[in-house]
Amino acid sequence: MTDRTPQDMIEQLDDLLDQERIALLAGDLHELEPLLAQKEEIITALNMAGDLERETLESVQSKVTRNQALLDSAMEGIRAVAARMAELRRVRKGLDVYDQAGRKTRFATRGAPTLEKRA
Repeated sequence: MTDRTPQDMIEQLDDLLDQERIALLAGDLHELEPLLAQKEEIITALNMAGDLERETLESVQSKVTRNQALLDSAMEGIRAVAARMAELRRVRKGLDVYDQAGRKTRFATRGAPTLEKRA
């Protein structure tokens, strides 16, 4: 790593956080992995610097908080999709119904779904 000043590293981290935000908003989650590696490297270097003023990190901290909220929302969406897909798989296997007495009955679906090919 070259000899960068703490301010250079903070500016680079600031740019990475902007790139991360753009990727999160666009749904390009595969773009996050290389950004994470770069962020970790810069944060490690900043932690070793030690002579940082609190004010210089405040703008970066607000971006980190903003991006974390976006990441949490993305993860919530992924969990919702996974739950919906699991529910659809369950329904494809059969349908559970209850009679007037409250007894549960399962109606199985007929075989695997087929694909009809038309000319």
